[in-house]
Amino acid sequence: MNGCWLRLGSVVAVGALLVLAFVPIAEAQVNNGTGNVGGGGGIGFGLGTVGGEQAAGVIVDAQGVLRTRTVPDPGGLKARQIAEQALTTLDPQLSRQSNLRKVSLNRLERAVAAQIAKGEPLTDAMRYLAGLLRVQNVFFYPETNDIVLAGPAEGFAEDPVGRVRGLGTGRPVLQLQDLATALRAYPPNGSTVGQIRVSIDPTPEGLARLQRFLKVGPRRFLPGNPKGFAMAMREQLGLQTVSVNGVSPDTHFAQVLVEADYRMKLIGIGLERPPVPMSTFIEVAKPNALAGNALVRWFFVPDYECIRVSEDGLAMQMEGWGVKLVGAQELVEASGSRRGGDAESRASRVFCQSFTEQYPKLASREPVYAELRNLIDMSIVAAFMQQQDYYNQAGWDLGVLGDVTRYSVQTYPVPKHVQSAVNVVVKGNALMTPIGGGVDIRPMKALDRKNWLPDDEGAVAAAQKELDITSLPEGQWWWD
Repeated sequence: MNGCWLRLGSVVAVGALLVLAFVPIAEAQVNNGTGNVGGGGGIGFGLGTVGGEQAAGVIVDAQGVLRTRTVPDPGGLKARQIAEQALTTLDPQLSRQSNLRKVSLNRLERAVAAQIAKGEPLTDAMRYLAGLLRVQNVFFYPETNDIVLAGPAEGFAEDPVGRVRGLGTGRPVLQLQDLATALRAYPPNGSTVGQIRVSIDPTPEGLARLQRFLKVGPRRFLPGNPKGFAMAMREQLGLQTVSVNGVSPDTHFAQVLVEADYRMKLIGIGLERPPVPMSTFIEVAKPNALAGNALVRWFFVPDYECIRVSEDGLAMQMEGWGVKLVGAQELVEASGSRRGGDAESRASRVFCQSFTEQYPKLASREPVYAELRNLIDMSIVAAFMQQQDYYNQAGWDLGVLGDVTRYSVQTYPVPKHVQSAVNVVVKGNALMTPIGGGVDIRPMKALDRKNWLPDDEGAVAAAQKELDITSLPEGQWWWD
C-alpha cells in the first residue's frame, strides 16, 4: 500500500482526519470458478476448537473484478461438522498426524499419470500431497532416483469457505497444483523464472484524479461528512490493477499471493484487527510525517537465509518461517506517475518489523499466511532441485506435472482489477491514502551460497540417510 499525506490546514475546524484507501484483493477461487476460498476470520478447524463467527472470501465477476464475501459460521459449528465428517471418510493412515511424512515426487507423478490415463479424477491424497502441512526437507536418492519431500502432515478437509486445512492444527495443506506451478517455473530444461511477483496498484489516471480532488475535496466534505469524503475518494481512484508475473494469473498459486498481500494491508491500515498483538502502521504513523505526495509500499519477500544443505548436496532443510515484510517509499507526480522517494518512514519500518516478528503466530491463526509461506518454500525447493540437477540425475522430466495439456492448473478466474475502498480514521491534522504493494519472490537469491546455512553437525545429511526407500512396495508414493 502507498501512503499520501496532505495537510488539511484550516479545512478542519476541530481535529482532523486520517483517510486510508485500500484495495480488496482476491482470495483463492475454487476450480469451477463459482465458489470461493477465503481467509479464516479466526476460524478454528481442529476438532474441539471453537471457531470464529464468519469466514471471509472473494468472488471474481465476469469482468475480472474481485469482490469480497463472507460465510457465517456461528461458533465454528460448520467447521466442526466438516472435520467430524472427514474423519469418518479419510483413510485412517492418511488422517493420522505425522511428524515427518515423506512423498516421492517421481512415484507420485507416475500415480497421477496412471489416474489421468484411465480418465479418473485424482484422489484427494494426490491433490493434497498426503496431507503435508509444509516442506521441511528435500532428499535425493541416487540409488533409486527418488526425489522426496518430507514434512509434518495430518488428515484434512475443506473448511466452510473451501480452503483445505489440517483437521488437528487448522493449517492449510500443500496442494499438488501449487507444487506443479512452482516446478514449471524451474523445470528440468534449465530455464528459470527470475522473479515471481504480484502487485496491486492504482492507475496513473486514478492517482492524477485523486491528486486534483484532494486540492478541493476536503472543503466540500470535511469535517461534517467524512464518509462522503471517503466515498468520493474511492470514486476518484476508480478500479485498481492487479498484475502477476512469473506464474500464470489463473492459478491457485497466484491468487493466494494476492490474497496474502490484501490481508496484510488491511491489518496495516487498521481495517482488519490482527489476530495477534503487533504494531500496525496506522497505530504508529504520525501526521505530517511524510511529504505531501509520498507513497509507502509494503511487499512480502522471502527470508533468503532459509535453507540448510548437506555437504554432498543430497539433502536440504528449510529453516524458519521464510517470510519478511519490507517497505519502500515513492512520490506521486501531478500526472499520476510515480518515482523513487525518500527513506522509508518510521511507521512503515515498525509495522514491517512487527509483522515479520509475529509472522509464525499470524500463520497459525490466519491460514493465508501459512499458505504464502508454503508457496515461497515450494518455489525455493523447485529452484534448488533445478540448481542441484536432481532432474537429470533422476532421469525425470516432470512427466504429467510439467505437461499443461494433461494436467492443467490454470483453471481459476483471472484477477484483473479491484475496487478501491476507503477507511476514515480521526488522527491528527493530516490526510493519508495508502494504496498498492505486493509480493516479490526471487528463489535463486536464496540459492546463492552465501545465504546457505551450513550443516555443521550433519543433521540434514543424517535425516536423508535414515530413510529406507528401497523397501517401498511398487506404487506406494507416500509413507510415514
